[in-house]
Amino acid sequence: MNRRHLLLITAALGLSSAAAPVWAHEFKAGDLEIDHPWSRATGQSRPAVGYLKIRNHGQSPDRLLGASTRIAEHVMLHANVIENGVAKMTPAEGIEIPPGGELVLAPKGEYHLMIMGLKQKLAEGDTFPMTLIFEHAGKVDVTFVTAAAGATDSGD
Repeated sequence: MNRRHLLLITAALGLSSAAAPVWAHEFKAGDLEIDHPWSRATGQSRPAVGYLKIRNHGQSPDRLLGASTRIAEHVMLHANVIENGVAKMTPAEGIEIPPGGELVLAPKGEYHLMIMGLKQKLAEGDTFPMTLIFEHAGKVDVTFVTAAAGATDSGD
């Protein structure tokens, strides 16, 4: 069910927007907590970008090694770097999540997931599955929520 359907149900029931569902969502894998995986709406011909926050509540570091999803040909970890005053994206070979620390993949942040070769377009309110791959926690299935095309956060 997408956000539009939920808003219609809310209106039909006579509930205020304050009573509408909240899109916050979290996933746990051992010592890792994965908060609010989200992407932006996009056409099928453009890659999508994935964002989330990972907290490591453990005593040992872990590494995000990669990801996969059935809605795209492949997913790449990307780092945003500045070279000679020019911003560019480069593949990241795993990103450490320190013990007691967090890794934030956010718009204009240091890291993000590039979702390449989409098999379907993403519309606001859509959800899609993704498997995150960690060095120690292994494979973790999460659900991404699609925000508006110009969103700067997930709206959670």
